[in-house]
Parts: sequence; C-alpha cells; structure tokens
Amino acid sequence: MLPRVLDLGAPSSYLALQPGAPVYSSDEQELGLVEHVLAEPEVDIFDGIVIDRSRLPGGRRFVDAPDVAEIFERGVMLKISAAEAQELPTPEPNPAAMKADPADADGSDLERKLRRAWDKLSGRG
Repeated sequence: MLPRVLDLGAPSSYLALQPGAPVYSSDEQELGLVEHVLAEPEVDIFDGIVIDRSRLPGGRRFVDAPDVAEIFERGVMLKISAAEAQELPTPEPNPAAMKADPADADGSDLERKLRRAWDKLSGRG
C-alpha cells in the first residue's frame, strides 16, 4: 500500500534496490535506511534486507522477505507496523567455525534462509 503523503516512485525490484533507500512501516513511519539487500540473484531468491535504524534506537535490523510489502524506485514499504518493527531481529555474523552434522542437512527453510543471510553479512557468501 503506497502511502498518500510519500512519493516513492514506480514499483521496482530487489535487484535495483540501493543502499540508503528509506524503509517505511505499514503505518507510514520511516524506520531507517536500507543498508544492504540479502539475495541470491543467480537463482532469483530475495531473502530480505538489513536496515540501519540509527535514526531511531536499536541500530541494524534484519527484515525477512515476507515482511516486505513492496519495493519502489525510492523506498521500501513493509507489511509490519512501526510497533512490530521494534521486534525485528539484529543481524549477527556466522560463527568463525561451523561443525557439519548430517542431522542438520534437512534444516528448515527458515534456517537455510537465515544461514545464507548471515553468510552475506559476514562476507562469506
């Protein structure tokens, strides 16, 4: 839903989303700026975005792709309210060493998505 008072331009794609684009809650509150996009463009998978909320208390936050309502030329609208955005997780880098366990091979989609996101954040992906 495009806010009535904001002109974010035409609908766009995560492929064109640039750092520094403003991110808005569903109730039209500016939450911060896009720090970077988490995606696997080679297989057309959009994992989410990391936003810098330094304008508000809390620092960096991870926004999962299902919480992104729409991406525009000049900003991002989320499906969640500003109050709900207070609960967004802080992105954390992967640990330096990982132990391979055959039981982990069938992890959930969320686990795989978060692992890819953290790999991107830590510069490993």
